[in-house]
Amino acid sequence: MARKVSTRRKLAFTAAAWAVALIIFFPVLWTILTSFKTEASAVASPPEFLGADWTLENYVEVWGRSDYPRFFWNSVVISVGSTLLGLLIAIPAAWSMAFVPGKRTKDLLMWMLSTKMMPAAAVLIPMYLLFQWTGLFDTRIGLVLALMLMNLPVIVWMLYTYFKEIPGEILEAARMDGANLRNEIIYVLTPMAIPGIASTMLLNIILAWNEAFWTITLTTVDAAPLSAFIASFSAPQGLFYAKLSAASTMAIAPILILGWFSQKQLVRGLTFGAVK
Repeated sequence: MARKVSTRRKLAFTAAAWAVALIIFFPVLWTILTSFKTEASAVASPPEFLGADWTLENYVEVWGRSDYPRFFWNSVVISVGSTLLGLLIAIPAAWSMAFVPGKRTKDLLMWMLSTKMMPAAAVLIPMYLLFQWTGLFDTRIGLVLALMLMNLPVIVWMLYTYFKEIPGEILEAARMDGANLRNEIIYVLTPMAIPGIASTMLLNIILAWNEAFWTITLTTVDAAPLSAFIASFSAPQGLFYAKLSAASTMAIAPILILGWFSQKQLVRGLTFGAVK
């Protein structure tokens, strides 16, 4: 009897998990389906599925109207560049907080995290003027720096959590063997925290790839990423949902594929240190 109850409970939890997953994925699925419809089918009420007019014309027109490879390359450079620069700064910072904590370390971590709660619109004008004065407006370097600073609290927090799970005795043994600070971080700490670093890197690439507010505000043409590519299909005459959905699908497809193939590494990193 207890086994039957346990089996039913597992089935209930599995069904609930699938339901939540489908609810979360439904907007993405709807966007993908809409991208293959004509404009008339896309705005039909009630929505059309089996009887819809399916076509590839939206993708052909979107590709012909814009320089998709340039937008894609800008997104790659900005997301990967901001993540690598953030890791370069965050790894030593997280090491010092995890293994040489001060009296105010926890307060500092909380303050860093609190900066993520600040509305972006509150610093819009200062950021815009600063980028104009420094010549960083509409440049990849400018967006790399901006996104790195915005995501740096998340990177530091995640690495700090992973580093705390590594026994300090291992680092002490490395020091006794003559390792200096640089060798300790590069050759001892980093290899042991590879799952955590990899998951941090993947998560922040996704965050940077999906950033829209700042990438649209601080660019015009040269450094515009895929978020600006999507926004370019919002015309003054109205929204062309089928073409907009095609542009959105082309923008999210690379990151969806990356997330699909790296999901095991991401889960492994997020659960790193959870079981001792």
